[in-house]
Amino acid sequence: MQSTVSTPSFQKLRSRYRNRVRLATALFFFGMGFSFATWASRIPSIKSQLHLTEADLGTLLLALPLGQLLAMTFSGKLVTHYGSRWICTIGLLLYAGCLPFIGLSHNKWELAIALTSFGFFGNLCNIAVNTQGVYTQSFFEKPIMGSFHGSWSLAGFAGALTGLVMLSFQMSVLHHFLIALGFVTVLVVTNTKYLVKTQTSKPEEKQSYNFFKNPDKTLLWLGIICFCGMASEGIMFDWSGVYFKEIVKAPGALVVLGYTTFMISMAAGRFLSDLFVAQLGYRKVLLLSGFVISIGLYTAVIFPYLIPSTIAFMLVGIGVSNVIPIIFNTAGNHPTIPTGIALTVVTSISFLGFLIGPPIIGYIAELTNLRYSFAVIGVFGLIIAGLVNQLNIFK
Repeated sequence: MQSTVSTPSFQKLRSRYRNRVRLATALFFFGMGFSFATWASRIPSIKSQLHLTEADLGTLLLALPLGQLLAMTFSGKLVTHYGSRWICTIGLLLYAGCLPFIGLSHNKWELAIALTSFGFFGNLCNIAVNTQGVYTQSFFEKPIMGSFHGSWSLAGFAGALTGLVMLSFQMSVLHHFLIALGFVTVLVVTNTKYLVKTQTSKPEEKQSYNFFKNPDKTLLWLGIICFCGMASEGIMFDWSGVYFKEIVKAPGALVVLGYTTFMISMAAGRFLSDLFVAQLGYRKVLLLSGFVISIGLYTAVIFPYLIPSTIAFMLVGIGVSNVIPIIFNTAGNHPTIPTGIALTVVTSISFLGFLIGPPIIGYIAELTNLRYSFAVIGVFGLIIAGLVNQLNIFK
């Protein structure tokens, strides 16, 4: 790790405040996940309100990776230079602040601009929050990184449940998103002071690494594996509700059932991730995760009915739950590259899968149907297993 704790001292923080620091970090993960889940839970509503086709939605979802690409060139340097603490605070407020602008969108162009901003601040927030996770992990002897990503997933469930309640009360998308912004603001205000303050290495040292000029093979492979996992995860967020509405033909508010069960299983899997790793090791956990992702997606394709598809989406949640914590923790502890920059490299590659996967689904669905789209993404789980089996990165 390339950073050291400045104030309070490392030992004092370990003995007196580390549990509160862990809670604050977990709540920032929660706030980030809740913001994204809030948007994801209302995608079917936005699609209907703006009269979007599958291709229209797929095209508009490209605005998210566009924002990601705009931010990824300097987000790691910002976190490394200014410290993840303040970038976490500013990034999360701006990330959640994009939600009302999404809700205010009345046409495709307005929605595209709002989603581009959402992707931009999402990338900035993601790098900073995960850097905080790596720093906080250093205060504990036992693995806790999985629990942070579990908090993100738990927030996804909370966001889906909130979306279900808002739909039941027929609350508008804008009012729903304003409430979410208020909630996230409270989380930020009450927890910022407990985040870890860090003192990084000299600017010329921490910004000297350039992945494009000197690509690190370890980070590249970590990013590709994570790309496949996050592509699978991304379609669950953006298309699970649409799949249940148009393919499964789920009645009424049950259109969010697949998304909700996916989030529950993913949250549970991430809270158990540290235990799985301790018992089986990184390699076996990732191998099993890849196979389970594919089994879940192909089950939903072959049996597009309410109960089988619900179980299938649950399997996908279990499969993707372990990929992100393992990959991010491994990247964040790179021996020679600063934490923020290493995480930027891996997340920039992986989040392209998270954000590009859903638009691809839209284009394939327009040419064929949504079931075939899910079948294509199901291959990614097999790719994860194949790559992990060929590499010696993991024990």
